[in-house]
Amino acid sequence: MRSLAVLSLKGGVGKTSVVLGLAGAALQRGARTLVVDLDPQGNATAALEPGATSATVADVLVDQNRSTLERAIAPSAWGPGLDVLVGAEAAEGHNRPDPDAKRLGRLARSLSRLDSLRDPAGDDGVPPYRLVLMDCPPSLGQLTRSALVGADRALLVTEPTIFAVTGAQRALEAVETEREHNPHLQPLGVVVNRVRMRSMEHSYRIEELRAIFGPLVLSNVLPDRSAVQHAQGACLPVQHWDTPGAREMAAAFDVLLSRVLRTTRLRRRGSDDPGGSAER
Repeated sequence: MRSLAVLSLKGGVGKTSVVLGLAGAALQRGARTLVVDLDPQGNATAALEPGATSATVADVLVDQNRSTLERAIAPSAWGPGLDVLVGAEAAEGHNRPDPDAKRLGRLARSLSRLDSLRDPAGDDGVPPYRLVLMDCPPSLGQLTRSALVGADRALLVTEPTIFAVTGAQRALEAVETEREHNPHLQPLGVVVNRVRMRSMEHSYRIEELRAIFGPLVLSNVLPDRSAVQHAQGACLPVQHWDTPGAREMAAAFDVLLSRVLRTTRLRRRGSDDPGGSAER
């Protein structure tokens, strides 16, 4: 099982759109996926339209028992094999600016129980999750840091603007700092979102990003296409939105998903340390 924290420390760069694009790509491939909505705004939960649950991610951050985790997960309306650990505004109460190590490890301990859960759709013959996508809030409090402690890889999302570049720098520093609690954590890369290919400003900022981050900047940028917003407004994956722009975005997300799934270090869930151990 791969676990990926998707983060940016600047709001409005399309972080949740990237999570949803990856989720839709995984759904097309038949890779069973769980989206963990850690953003108190709950946009990923709203777009994925899971069924009603008797618990949320806020409860999971209090109680790491398997039963609580099970009650907080529901199938997405997008299709079988895509589930949601539903978000809630109450999660903001867990977004402490300086949490201790025990609080930071709570999410990782809960996720270590995923393989033992029953399928929320009631099918006991389904395979275990192949991918966990964690949608982080645009702040560096307990929620984002908990995701980094529970993740194998971190994907930094930015736009080709000066302020977003600064946010990406801060996010990478956060990833490096959190390796103290999770030595298996590695940056997957920086994905540049909402790129207008003919914009000189965007071209300049992309080169600036490459000068700062080097090979961490992923070569496959995500273009600025209105199809993403249209699909989200209809609560559908962009892969199901039949326009040229949507097909272009679907192809870009599939390439990005391939990079995620090529990750070589896998988490052996159920280990004693909060981050788990790694295996090839």
